Amino acid sequence: MSTRKRVVIIGGGFGGLNAAQSLAKCDVDVTLIDRRNFHLFQPLLYQVATGGLSPANIAAPIRGVLQTQRNTRVLMDEVTQIDPRGSSVRLKGGEVVGFDYLIVAAGGRNDYFGHPEWEQHAHGMKTVEDATILRRHIFKAFEDAELETDPQRIASLLTFVVVGAGPTGVELAGAIAEIARDTLHQNFRKIDPASARIVLLDGSDRVLPAMHPALSEQARQRLIGLGVDVRLKAKVVRLEKGLVEVECDGQKQVLLAETKIWAAGVRASVLGEILAQACGAQIDRGGRVIVGPELNIPGFENVFVIGDLANAKDKNGKPLPGLATVAIQQGKYVAKSIRARIKSKPVAAFTYFDKGTMATIGRGAAVAQIAGLRIGGWIAWVMWLFIHLMYLVSYSNRILVMVQWGWSYFTFGRSARLITGSEADALTATQLGPPHPAVPQTKPAPADANPQNPTPSSNTGSSTSARLRNPRALQVEFAARSVENAPKQGDTSG
Repeated sequence: MSTRKRVVIIGGGFGGLNAAQSLAKCDVDVTLIDRRNFHLFQPLLYQVATGGLSPANIAAPIRGVLQTQRNTRVLMDEVTQIDPRGSSVRLKGGEVVGFDYLIVAAGGRNDYFGHPEWEQHAHGMKTVEDATILRRHIFKAFEDAELETDPQRIASLLTFVVVGAGPTGVELAGAIAEIARDTLHQNFRKIDPASARIVLLDGSDRVLPAMHPALSEQARQRLIGLGVDVRLKAKVVRLEKGLVEVECDGQKQVLLAETKIWAAGVRASVLGEILAQACGAQIDRGGRVIVGPELNIPGFENVFVIGDLANAKDKNGKPLPGLATVAIQQGKYVAKSIRARIKSKPVAAFTYFDKGTMATIGRGAAVAQIAGLRIGGWIAWVMWLFIHLMYLVSYSNRILVMVQWGWSYFTFGRSARLITGSEADALTATQLGPPHPAVPQTKPAPADANPQNPTPSSNTGSSTSARLRNPRALQVEFAARSVENAPKQGDTSG
């Protein structure tokens, strides 16, 4: 009878994948479960949405990444039930998978701050489908404006509102501004794409609030230079088809805009609620499970929660941000912790090493805050390019992205600006039901842990894995084909 320990990992994002890779040489049997067959590099999703990259450029098949790990199997399925006392998880397909150690890294979803009805009118960006739908909407807005005769309707079509001035919102606003100003220059005969209006809204008093105020101001000035209308201390009070109502300094204004993009917040996957109910754990107002210093649930030393799903504290007692670097370090730490526990060795508490924060603002400009240094401009942009290339899992993807970026830099072009799918598909994707079939009817009472500001604010980083929801078959087929056509990768990054 085998005495090898069984490790089950839910989620193939940054945290889950790094945990699996770190257990490659460990005498355990690893099962990684994800509802997708690919790992998605979410920090570059905005480039898919703006036509700079194709979906296959930023995704890698999970089976391919882990193909040399003989102790690891991959299951493409959804977890519908977690039984921590019985040490098992149940899949949507009916299979029950037992475990000795469980790592839950299911990621996050968009948070509309108590207004779920806004989701059907404001595009989120957590999945490949989200990005391709948004790409269709952005480029089709220009096409529709070319056909339109009503000046007010043209203005509405050429107005793009981005809610949230964190890295995602800032990068999106800058990219859309460059599309209008450079990419589509002389592409139309009736409209002037450069007349497009890009509005960036945030509830805080500066863009990129996680960065030093000097870098925030530098980013704001760069956005203004690109023609972006930056509005701070702005609260969204109404969001409907074709309009956004904003309150700023006590004054309300209605913005007529056909394209609204939501980059204002992240809420944990619904699996957090399922897990919390099963374990009797607490969750914060963002749906994140409150974990101990060793990233496990109090009372369940063999159940770990990492990434966007976890409320883990830093050395100052503040929740760690939802960044890819946090999830990666947590995944590696939990793998190391499991190895130590198997050998009955002591385990030190998790300590996050802050490698810094950065954001790009259009072509040739970025801001970076690394090891106490504040860097802006072209040098920060080159650093941003290099670091993001190195974090791509697949070596072949690194080459493809580098070539695409080089071509775009010298030609101002965006080779992936395809309009695919249909408007009906896009609408249906935003009107889907609950993101997971096993949402508990009674939710655990939220703990008073760093409540989120109800005013839409910035998304501080990228989440770790795709949001758990059921996209349309046509969109899934499109994404799957894109990934399957990707060249087989060589090595993997740590």
